[in-house]
Amino acid sequence: MPVPPQRITPAPPAFQPRNSVPPHPFGADVRCVPCKVLRNAIRAMLVSWGKRPRSTGQDEVADLAGLVASAIHQVWYAVRQDIPVPPKVDRRIHSSLGRRLLELLRSETVEGWRELGLSDTELLPLFSAMERVRVTIQPDWAQSFAQQLSGSDGVALLMDVAHDLRSPLTSILVLAETLQRGQTGPVNDGQQRQLGLIYTAALGLSSVASDLLEFAQGGDHLVEPGPAPFSVTAILKSVHDIVRPIAEAKRLSVHLVVPARDQRLGHAVALSRVLLNLTTNALKFTDEGSVELGAEEAGDGSERIRFAVRDSGRGIPPERLTTLFQPLRNDVGRSGQLFSQSGLGLAICRQLAAAMKSELQVESQIGEGTRFFFDLDLAIVPERRSGARAAPRKSGPHGRKSGSQRRP
Repeated sequence: MPVPPQRITPAPPAFQPRNSVPPHPFGADVRCVPCKVLRNAIRAMLVSWGKRPRSTGQDEVADLAGLVASAIHQVWYAVRQDIPVPPKVDRRIHSSLGRRLLELLRSETVEGWRELGLSDTELLPLFSAMERVRVTIQPDWAQSFAQQLSGSDGVALLMDVAHDLRSPLTSILVLAETLQRGQTGPVNDGQQRQLGLIYTAALGLSSVASDLLEFAQGGDHLVEPGPAPFSVTAILKSVHDIVRPIAEAKRLSVHLVVPARDQRLGHAVALSRVLLNLTTNALKFTDEGSVELGAEEAGDGSERIRFAVRDSGRGIPPERLTTLFQPLRNDVGRSGQLFSQSGLGLAICRQLAAAMKSELQVESQIGEGTRFFFDLDLAIVPERRSGARAAPRKSGPHGRKSGSQRRP
């Protein structure tokens, strides 16, 4: 009696890389939820991936993203069909890049599922499948974290983390400031202080995120290609406005010293970044007294201005002055800090000062305070005589009026 031929089930088709979409592993079902969602997520992820310089190209990412999508799809199918044996996951996605792509696909799914007209109930099994794949490929993070940071995409990973931090922190800053100023209703003294502390902490975290981004990218990108006219007083007042909640929360006063010849030619963005970082540092290490933010003219007829930030804080021990501007330093024994101890901020300040052809210097005395300063040659911009327009009064992005100011 002849033996009937065995029915052979065709193997699931492989993922088609390079701008294609993940096929349905178990048949061409256009109603398949994972196919719709993962196709949309992969396309969005590849677009975002190409916008930043990375060592891993889009072709390789597309290949690996297909394997990740196939693994998600297979787990989803196994759960729906109540298959007791979990499907095998391709070993190639057991990598830092594979895990990163899984997280990116999950994020893009959260962002883009509404465009596909799907309901929440259809997404829950898919998110469950993503979580099972994540658990399957998750390594011992304590052992692999250093390897990820030291890998070819370590800097890109840090930049992604910093970008993810800055957006919510910016929202916290705006909301805390709005509440503190009573724009949504009256606020008592205790709430004022608490909102000031919230603002201080959020600004500190936002500064750390900005420092990471700037340090990873160098720092020269903040210095405009060519000098442009700007108001020195407006920059000082803008910095004052930003740090005002910090000073009020610590009951400190911030004094301004403005130059007589205000309109100058230079790099306003880089100058603002340095002064803001130095002023927040000064407030951080000052428990009582004041902080002075100043721009004093040389007095010898030149166009040189000395920018300085002076505080009445605790001072810096002499043995730490030699490593103060080193990034990622390991300072111990410093308590009561609100911000980072990494040293990135001061390292970037020195880089920016050097890009403006200056040198950031420091002098400090224990128990007396600290003074950071640098000199810039800024050409004087002649005042316009066509109108009786006064110097700019708007101070900072929110247009608040400045506090006290003192002339030399």
